[in-house]
Amino acid sequence: MKTMTKEQAYELAKKIAAAVDEKKGRDIIIIDISEKSVLADYFVIAGGKSTTAVKSLCDNVDEKLSKEGIEPLRRDGFSESKWIAMDYGSVILHVFHEETRDYYRLERLWIDGANFEKYGE
Repeated sequence: MKTMTKEQAYELAKKIAAAVDEKKGRDIIIIDISEKSVLADYFVIAGGKSTTAVKSLCDNVDEKLSKEGIEPLRRDGFSESKWIAMDYGSVILHVFHEETRDYYRLERLWIDGANFEKYGE
């Protein structure tokens, strides 16, 4: 369920992307899904080169946001760390092991041309 304005959600998405980028996340994108879903306003999708990297990326996001009093509503995938999802209400973070990301290609389901941006490029 969305819990903030779209502008606030975008700022949170950028904070999440920055925390992933800080730990060398790969191919970070922010996708505006507000016109396609009631679940959230944004997805942040990134990749890691190993399961250890995937977990480290998510741990860094958790640590950075926790310092600001922002906690995920749900977290899933930490046991295998091939695809970790962290739900922050209006923003959902997906961090994939590279092979898992290639397999599921979640981006292609949500990108319609103009509703995404690559972070850090």
